[in-house]
Amino acid sequence: MTTFMNNKSFGSIETILPHRGTMLLLDGVSDCTDETVTAYASVRADAWYADADGAMPAWIGIELMAQAIAAHVALLAMRAGGQARPGVLLGSRRYEAHLPAFACGARLRIDAKELLRGEEGHGAYECTIHYDQDRGSACCAEAVIKVYQPADFQSFIVGSFGS
Repeated sequence: MTTFMNNKSFGSIETILPHRGTMLLLDGVSDCTDETVTAYASVRADAWYADADGAMPAWIGIELMAQAIAAHVALLAMRAGGQARPGVLLGSRRYEAHLPAFACGARLRIDAKELLRGEEGHGAYECTIHYDQDRGSACCAEAVIKVYQPADFQSFIVGSFGS
């Protein structure tokens, strides 16, 4: 497993992901290899998802994981001289959150490890979310996420609504 980029090689998260505005949940990427990515996110009290205490409901963690996977796919494509094709989150058999919400002000580390990449665009990633703290980190969510990157995204979307 070779690191092909390090934190000095990454541009802003906006150059990696197509998400914009309030739907861009990641702050950045700190490490990427052929099979893994590490991304970061901050829990903001003024965000659309914030509860009365400014926390992020833990169920949003699955989207954090999906955005980390999208960053991995995009960085691999960028390394090859191209750009990532759009993809979709298919889901997870089980998303396990170890607490109901991520606390306001928390810095979250999202790790994704590629388990499977099929030629037809299917993939699976083992993902975790950790609180990064002064004295280490604690796992607060985990899942195996399934994704799909269709060869023709437009036809896939149109066909999905026609079914």
